[in-house]
Amino acid sequence: MSRLSPADLSAFLAVARHRSFRKAAVELGVSASALSHALRVIESRVDLRLFNRTTRSVALTEAGERLYARVSPAFRDIADAIEDLNALRGKPAGTLRLNAGRAAVQLVLLPVASRFLQAYPDVRIEVAVDDALVDIVGAGYDAGLRFGETIAGDMTAIPIGPRQRSAVVATPAYFARYGVPQTPHDLAQHPCIRQRFPGGALYRWEFERGGRPLTIEVDGPLTLSDWDLAMDAALAGIGLAYLFEARVQPLIDSGRLQRVLADWCPYYPGLYLYSPSRRQQPAALKAFIDFIKQDNGENAA
Repeated sequence: MSRLSPADLSAFLAVARHRSFRKAAVELGVSASALSHALRVIESRVDLRLFNRTTRSVALTEAGERLYARVSPAFRDIADAIEDLNALRGKPAGTLRLNAGRAAVQLVLLPVASRFLQAYPDVRIEVAVDDALVDIVGAGYDAGLRFGETIAGDMTAIPIGPRQRSAVVATPAYFARYGVPQTPHDLAQHPCIRQRFPGGALYRWEFERGGRPLTIEVDGPLTLSDWDLAMDAALAGIGLAYLFEARVQPLIDSGRLQRVLADWCPYYPGLYLYSPSRRQQPAALKAFIDFIKQDNGENAA
């Protein structure tokens, strides 16, 4: 059996983390076909199949799982050692890899990242936009952004950005035709624009009044998996949409959309930046966390 080089192992780890040649190729800066060829060469060297490949998926074999379990901690230790050196430079540098849902990026991350990158010009931020819940450790991300209730208990998390609130909206022409719902239960008589999560479940609209939560399973002619498209559909007059208040407030202010059931839509805790509990945080991540904490304090004041 021929020896594997660090470059070989880096290629293997990238594919193992992403379970995708395309995504791993983007991370490594090579073509997917070149990476696939490199993995075939690696498998020929170890004389074992490391991945099971189909046209739609990539999965580790038992041999691949064993190699990944042994090699990935060693590469993490190497990364930590390099971060120890970066700490001596006096200023954070490197690439901060984040995973976040589209709404998190639009509502919170982009404004915060803009201010952070001005303060730390030697840091780069790479964001993977993914509305599905992702194992950020297994996928090789430094941190993720999600709402608090979706964060695993073994992660450390800090709030980022303001509290959030939802809004039920439609066009004035829609309400002239269908009338205005007075309570969430009235939504059963209205065409609603439904949202489907990446995992396949339909989102149940959430309300609260007098401290009592209420979830409503709405119905309607259109189901989407993208919040921005749901906003576009509402503007097109297709039905009622349940969206983030911060995203639709300009359209409400301009009169293009009209809001209803506002007293049923309470504020709830906003987004959190979460990361694994590690002995040595990457310098760029530590700087980002410290920046967010300072930003939270200034905004609170």
